Parts: sequence; structure tokens; C-alpha cells
Amino acid sequence: MTNDAHPLRLRRTLLIGAAGLTAFALAACSSGGTGGGDADAAPGEISTLGVIAPADPGGGWDQTARAVSAALTGDDLVGSAPVTNIGGAGGTVGLASLATETEYTTVMVTGSVMVGAVETNASQNRIEDMTPIARLTEEPLVIVVPADSEFESVQDVVDAIVEDGPQVTVTGGSAGGIDHILAGQLLIEGGVDPADVPTSLNYIANSGGGEALTMLLGGTAMVGISGVGEFAPSVESGDLRALAVSSAEPSILLPDAPTLQDEGIDLAITNWRGLIAPGGISAEEQQALVDLITEMHDAGSWAESVDTNGWTDAFITGDEFSTFLDEDITLTQETLRTIGLTS
Repeated sequence: MTNDAHPLRLRRTLLIGAAGLTAFALAACSSGGTGGGDADAAPGEISTLGVIAPADPGGGWDQTARAVSAALTGDDLVGSAPVTNIGGAGGTVGLASLATETEYTTVMVTGSVMVGAVETNASQNRIEDMTPIARLTEEPLVIVVPADSEFESVQDVVDAIVEDGPQVTVTGGSAGGIDHILAGQLLIEGGVDPADVPTSLNYIANSGGGEALTMLLGGTAMVGISGVGEFAPSVESGDLRALAVSSAEPSILLPDAPTLQDEGIDLAITNWRGLIAPGGISAEEQQALVDLITEMHDAGSWAESVDTNGWTDAFITGDEFSTFLDEDITLTQETLRTIGLTS
């Protein structure tokens, strides 16, 4: 992202990282172990690849992990790819688990949310200390309200928060993650001083979109922000209404939802997701994983999952992904300071 003439204005798609401010719990929901079976295998001979989803079942990280697992096994690239859910603190609990892995045959889904959560949690384990494998996808966010909500537009929501502050409850993913960042940026666009964002915005953080959906349908939150894929089924069923999507172009899954720019709000933000491996693995082991995931990306099953989930292919690997991560981490640090979420 470049902030052009004004540091608070986003002129192009923002690829930034989206809860340490809440208590967290370790949850494991696994069809197998996190790694396994390949301690004695030479790089490139991966028969089992463990995939960590650093969130509870139902959210975007979980969807991505299971899509990776299905593609790897469905195209016979590995014998098995068990998924383990390790939720909590914006993915930093899963990150801590990955940091303890000693074998290269485990990867973890990461993305914008974790980049922000590392900062807001002051996590001792950092993404840049792991081994980058690939960025896989981008996905727009969507701002939704319950079907019977009084809010008819995003501007209605912003105006209500400016007027009533914390009385308007907004829910989404982890504190400091991309959902939270978008909420803060919307208030700044609405005229709220960045220093006042933390006290004006009543943001209820969750470990994933599934929990946010429960709050919206249960009447304990008034507005929701999450990935399009997480809320689209409830929009299609009529339980939620989509006020706008955050991408510059309309969403494939919600083509009738306006973009923020259509609504006169000068923001365009997308959420990226990718894969990292434990830190300290050899260059040969990293390349074996890059080769495997590249083969997965180029096969048919993965492309079908990307289309089904309304994701955008954003595939890069190795050094290019490492450079992107470094830039995204720096950008996120600056953005979190700008909207008052970190000092």
C-alpha cells in the first residue's frame, strides 16, 4: 500500500495484516497429527503433510487449510494431509505451535489477520522467523448487518458510530486483524480522529467468522466484517444483508453488493492467505515444500476450490513471498499505529 498524499487514505488495494486483547483457548480439531511420517524422508519425498489451521473450524483459515488438504490428496500429491485446528489470539497460538515443530512436513495457513495479531499481541513468535512457502489467495471483506437492521448503507453505520460511539457493536476477526483495521479506517474516513478510534469503536473480536456470524444472528452484534466467503451463505439465505465489499471490483460470490468506492468511500482492502513452514528448515526442505505447493496450485482441484470460495488467485512463492511478507509487516505496523491500535 502507498498512502499517497495523505497517510490515512488508501489509493490502491491494501494487502495488510488482519485476539490478544481477549482471553484465548487452545483448541485442537484434527483428523490426524500436525506432521508425521517423514522424519527420515529426503526433501521432495513428502508422503504426509500436516496442515495447521490457526483458528477454530468454520473461518477462512480453516476453509483454506481444508482446501489445501483436499487438493493435495485429491490430486494424489501426498498420501495424507491431516488438518489440525489450533485457534486463539489471532493465530498466534498456532504460530507458537509451529515454532516448536522440528520437521519440515508441517505447514500452517497464515495471512493478513495474523500479521496484525502478532503486533497487537506483542507475540514472541513472529511470522518472519518462520519459513515462507507461498501466498495463495486474496479475498475481499464484506460489511454485513442482520436482515432486519436499520442500517441501509455503510455510511449509515459510520454515521451511527460517530454519533453514538460504543453503542454500535461491530464484530469480526481478531483484534488488530484486517477486519478490525477496516473498521478503524472506515471511522477515519468518516472524520473520526485516529486517536479517538479505540474509544469510539466498540469492536468485538473473535477467532473466526463463524463466531462473528453467531453473534450477528443472535442479536449480540449490530454489524459484522469478515471475508466474503464466510458471510456469503447467510447473505444468500436472507439472514444477513451485505452493505458493501472492500475490494475495488465486485465480489464473485456477492455480485450485487456495492464496493466501498461505489458508496463514495475511498478504500480498497483485500485479505491475503498463504502457507508458512517452521523456521530453521534447510533450503532444500523449503524448496521441496515450494515445489509441492506449486504442483498443487497448478492442478485442477485447487483451482476449483479458489472459484468455489470466491477467492482470487494471488500465487507467489519463495523469495518473492518473503519480500511481500516483509513489506506487509512494515505496512501493517504503520497502519495499526495510524488508527491507534498500537503505540
